[in-house]
Amino acid sequence: MLSSIASADVVIQGTRIIYPASERQVSVKLTNGGEHPALVQVWADRSEHESPFTPKDLENAPFLITPPIFRIDGAQSQTLRLRFAGEEVPQDRESVFWLNMLEVPPEPPAAANGEESNYVQFAIRVRIKIFYRPEGLAGSMGSTVEGLRWTLVPNGEQGKPVLRVSNPGTYHTSFNRVELVSDGKSYPYELGGMVAPGGHTDFPISGSPPSRVTSGQVKFKWLSDYGAAIDAEAPLSVAGSDARPASP
Repeated sequence: MLSSIASADVVIQGTRIIYPASERQVSVKLTNGGEHPALVQVWADRSEHESPFTPKDLENAPFLITPPIFRIDGAQSQTLRLRFAGEEVPQDRESVFWLNMLEVPPEPPAAANGEESNYVQFAIRVRIKIFYRPEGLAGSMGSTVEGLRWTLVPNGEQGKPVLRVSNPGTYHTSFNRVELVSDGKSYPYELGGMVAPGGHTDFPISGSPPSRVTSGQVKFKWLSDYGAAIDAEAPLSVAGSDARPASP
């Protein structure tokens, strides 16, 4: 009796996809770093959540992806072609969607040959963001980052403040770390996140910063179009119009 575990080997080149509206299509490369073939399915959706996702998420994704399902041999690559389907999307800011890749590894050789074996086989789902960028979009990634506003707001559920970032710009900003430094103390959040144009995101920083912090510095790492983490700092703003409680 044999026992084995099937693992994922197919990887997506890059950590995000930038789709300029001026382009007819964009390409994404997948590579199988393993020795054995794998069956791969790809699709786009709107859902921010890993699961569950609804059929509506799939129906509303305005991208055609070819090929949608394919076999990729070991040590080989496959190029995907993404084409925007022409749906109406906001033209004054970026829109975000998700590329999903589902990999089904092959059965171990013994199982494929009919031999008695025990093995665990997982279908691995990987997701990366697709940023659709309209032509003539005002500002830039840099100006959007510079315009972010950071405040402490009360958390109605837990009773301690959370760090809120508000984005008046036109680009999404993704983070892999944020940290509030105030009165010589550090209050980090290590899980990252993203703030949409015209929106805000709350970070439940560790520790218990005073609810009446009047000054401080926010240190954060934001991600460029190429996925590079860039260090930046910004002053903590005195909460005003953004000071409504965080949603529970």
